[in-house]
Amino acid sequence: MKRILLIPLILFILVVSCRNPFDSGMKYGEATIKKTDLLDSILKRKKIIALTDYSSNTFFIYRGERLGYQYELLQAFAKYLGVSVDLHIESNLDNSFHQLQEGRADLLAMGLTVTGNRSKFLLFSEPLFYTRQVLVQQKPKNYKKMATADEINSHLIRNLINLGGITIHIRKGSVYYRQLLNLENNIGDTIHIIQDTLSSEMLIQEVAEHKIDYTVADEIVARNSAKIYRNIDVKTPISFEQKIAWAVRKDQKHLVDTLNDWLLKFNKTLGSRLLYNKYFKNMRVRRLARSKYYSYTGGKLSPYDDLIKKAAKRIHWDWRLLASMIYQESEFKPHVTSWVGAYGLMQLMPETMKAYGITEDSSEKAQIYAGVRLLKSFENQLPLTISDSVEKIKFVLASYNGGLAHILDARRLAKKYGKNPNVWTNNVDYYVLHLSEKNIFTIRWCAMATCGAGKHMIL
Repeated sequence: MKRILLIPLILFILVVSCRNPFDSGMKYGEATIKKTDLLDSILKRKKIIALTDYSSNTFFIYRGERLGYQYELLQAFAKYLGVSVDLHIESNLDNSFHQLQEGRADLLAMGLTVTGNRSKFLLFSEPLFYTRQVLVQQKPKNYKKMATADEINSHLIRNLINLGGITIHIRKGSVYYRQLLNLENNIGDTIHIIQDTLSSEMLIQEVAEHKIDYTVADEIVARNSAKIYRNIDVKTPISFEQKIAWAVRKDQKHLVDTLNDWLLKFNKTLGSRLLYNKYFKNMRVRRLARSKYYSYTGGKLSPYDDLIKKAAKRIHWDWRLLASMIYQESEFKPHVTSWVGAYGLMQLMPETMKAYGITEDSSEKAQIYAGVRLLKSFENQLPLTISDSVEKIKFVLASYNGGLAHILDARRLAKKYGKNPNVWTNNVDYYVLHLSEKNIFTIRWCAMATCGAGKHMIL
């Protein structure tokens, strides 16, 4: 039986923010967070809070499955620590740095370039790998008909002197900005730099689609993209090799030392080599990024998106919330059966299936609609005093996972002990998790024979 959790929305929001304090030389004031041993806190709470960004190399979702080099590496590190991962997606680098400094994240688990400016504020891990910055440009339109490489090269920028006067789009907050300023100074000519909120991968795609002329990216990313977009060239380096690493706050040496000890051991394993090859050499993963089920560009979360959208309208939910719930229940597998007998996309218990006419032969549509009817039934049975729409969704989701009778009992306990019975977080949720404790439990609640042993009860 699954834990009672609020199902997270799969919403990844691109946020525009201020100039990067780490690359611009800005300094933070006195730290507002208490200096504690963060590793001890992580081990005590059994959870590491990590920030990463969104790309086919870091983190993405394909057919409901979470993938990405940084994501899988983070999972391996968390397993080593014996903790779970609380992963937050942040596409804006400035916001990532601020959240780390403010203590809202423990670790930046993304491919950060190690620079002197950043090292003033961050502690970097051992390098994950090394890469250069390269210019991404379009090959000439008729490059396939050109006889030699020299003929193709004659249409491309190979000498950095020729960067003068061109316009280059780069990811906002990235180290590419400072590198281009250095090149501008060295060649004695203006490079028109446009900082964009799009990721490096998306900017490469824009070059391939002739929407922009030039961008800059890490070579390891650019080379993989060139295997997909055959009309781009990524062979002009604009920097020396640089270290790519994870980062923690400057005062958390214990955490970074532990991370480094693990990295040094992990990098010698077959698992490390297989993971690297999976994302940086295997074309299958690269092709996923062009699939309609690739969550960043494909626009689809599952094969059942159309069904989910129609079903969500019946309960006035954002369809992505319902999709998130179905993924949490079954990972979009229509014929999976849990160890307690819950079946299908919505993981309906046998008695619930019987009540709604669902069998193992029922279609995916029938399964989804039955689950939605059950959600609506829980909503209708909740007290009218839960008037806030967001709170109501939390209670409905909790009822779906834990049983409505248990949730109503927890509301009564919350009220008894001076908490708000109409608010889930830090109020009713506490008593759901402590219903069986004798020092709290004083209200007689229904026996299992009355409430039913399954997680779904139709009252």
